[in-house]
Amino acid sequence: QVQLVESGGGLVQPGGSLRLSCAASRVIFSIKAMGWYRQTPGKERELAASLTSGDSTNYADSVKDRFTISRDNAKNTVYLQMNSLKPEDTAVYYCNVVDYLGINYWGKGTLVTVSS
Repeated sequence: QVQLVESGGGLVQPGGSLRLSCAASRVIFSIKAMGWYRQTPGKERELAASLTSGDSTNYADSVKDRFTISRDNAKNTVYLQMNSLKPEDTAVYYCNVVDYLGINYWGKGTLVTVSS
């Protein structure tokens, strides 16, 4: 059983930065893609950023040019660098990994609050 553990969330002022980390409990073989999703109360979970095994990235329009997804294979970790944060970025952020068998792995989420 693979566990994904997110960290790095917290309270930040508008315009500030945070880096989220997602560590896998063991190596996940045949990773197809990794991603960060976010969800606010009453809304569906939405993709913020994704990174494929071929290093292709995809970003929601609302975070383009502000967020960067990356990974460190040696540490089984995926990151989300978030800059120029806005109040509307406030959400619970979830890490996701999907493998080529179609198995989805989810973390439990980390709360990001952008407020003055």
